[in-house]
Amino acid sequence: MENTEGFNEQVVKRVNKPKQLIIKIVAVIVWLTIPFIGASIAIITGIQYVFIVGLLVFLAAIYGVWYVFSSQKVEFEYSVVGNTLDVSKIISLRRRKRLCKVQINEIEELTRDGSKFDNARVTKTIMAAGDPDKKDEVYYALYNDPAYGKCLLLFSPNENIIKGMRPHLDKRLVIELFYRNKRS
Repeated sequence: MENTEGFNEQVVKRVNKPKQLIIKIVAVIVWLTIPFIGASIAIITGIQYVFIVGLLVFLAAIYGVWYVFSSQKVEFEYSVVGNTLDVSKIISLRRRKRLCKVQINEIEELTRDGSKFDNARVTKTIMAAGDPDKKDEVYYALYNDPAYGKCLLLFSPNENIIKGMRPHLDKRLVIELFYRNKRS
């Protein structure tokens, strides 16, 4: 969305990786083992209400499995208002967590080449890219945060977000991003 008042926002869905699949599989395995544990305890102790409690826990765990599955749906929201880039993480459309708020004019480096930061000393890395494996879509922004020091933000902005950031970026970064890449 682009607005004439200097407000741009974008929502990017995170691509699920094998880690998210493993979390889902473990949740289902735990859910399926609850009745067997309850039945085993009931047989060993001879107390039948343990089986009923296990069955109730099994039914309640259905909600837990649903919660784990839905928590794997993550989106990142980028918004540019004036000189501020705000990056938030939205989990399953029910919880929002601000990842960072960056003054755009304080960004030291903004590039698509992540190899520039292989040997950089960074105290915090913020992963807010839809798919970090797609190198042609990921931007790397190095900035200084008052609380953490040098931070590296990985994000996947569209053209409107970059255009919204452009007037506030350092002139050296604007030349590197918009003019040097066009010549090559």
